[in-house]
Amino acid sequence: MARLFDRNWTRKQLLERIGDPSQIATVRPHTLTEGRSKGVAAIELSTGSGFRFTVLADRALDVSAAEHNGRSLCWRSCTGDTAPEFYQPEGLEWLRGFFGGLICTCGLTHFGAPCVDEGVPLGIHGRISNTPAQEVRTISGWKGDDYVVGVRGKVMECKVFGPCLCLTRSIFAFLGQNKLYVHDEVTNLDEKFAPHMMLYHINFGFPVVDAGSRLASPSLCVTPRDADAEDRKAEYASFHAPVTGYREKVYHHDVAAAAGGRTMAGVVNPALGFGAYVVYRKTQLPHLIEWKQLGKGTYVVGVEPATNLVQGRAKERAEGRLRMLKPGETVQYDLELGALTTKKEVAAFESAVKKIQGNRRVRIGSFQRL
Repeated sequence: MARLFDRNWTRKQLLERIGDPSQIATVRPHTLTEGRSKGVAAIELSTGSGFRFTVLADRALDVSAAEHNGRSLCWRSCTGDTAPEFYQPEGLEWLRGFFGGLICTCGLTHFGAPCVDEGVPLGIHGRISNTPAQEVRTISGWKGDDYVVGVRGKVMECKVFGPCLCLTRSIFAFLGQNKLYVHDEVTNLDEKFAPHMMLYHINFGFPVVDAGSRLASPSLCVTPRDADAEDRKAEYASFHAPVTGYREKVYHHDVAAAAGGRTMAGVVNPALGFGAYVVYRKTQLPHLIEWKQLGKGTYVVGVEPATNLVQGRAKERAEGRLRMLKPGETVQYDLELGALTTKKEVAAFESAVKKIQGNRRVRIGSFQRL
């Protein structure tokens, strides 16, 4: 049953009051027309609650923007929604098309720092986000008293004589809710074993991120990636106003999980009564990466569930964390992302995080131990 305008509604009651469901929840396919985004296929979805988000069909069905009542949940970069033909795989050139957004998918065969793995040069974060989806179809309709909007499709990462992985993605949301759901399946279509790494680059931005905002996560151990993150590492969960010349800080979190592996993390702005979060399964995504970048213009906190750490596939292979998918094997990932829109919701989320963490204290490690 949908909850809108501070009351619950049945399907019958709503249909008596509207001419078409698009009056209260929408799925709007469109095409971007200017600059480096020209020709990009996109779908805008809204749930009637003030929650609205955009999925880019030509960028792996990633979520490039999300808002609640006009307040953005995510950071949007200076590159804009670039078309996939501008992708450059070398080194850090991936950043030329990194739009930020609520979800930018990294993988499928590698992500993290540029490296050379078994003689193969790999740039940062892989190519999947710069690959157009196929068999894309939108979803809208009633399920009992609930109305759902969404999009589904497949994204292929294949190479002749190389790995061939298929990402099948479903993104959907329900009328009246301030959240979306992602269900991903990655299948090895090749006859050989294939390396697989997956990271959800979730980029929370202003006004979620601002002076006084903080990270809420059931962290058991937090380890700085490098010397930059080692500096003032005890402040990993607190955020300040933008500064000039800020050097990014990246932390690896080992988080607690509830029964079934369910865990969560988010950024909250208590003074504003606003925040954004992700719920996922640690059994599927055992690592949580925090990207703390508080520079002017590049003012963002990444909260990134992942299969691996972010030091590159070569190191993940050497340290025994690289997963190899068997021929025909499928792995699944399930996430919920949403907005916290009142001080009460912010407090309830932080309470839920503390419940998962229990009485365990956070241990802060040192980057030399990795």
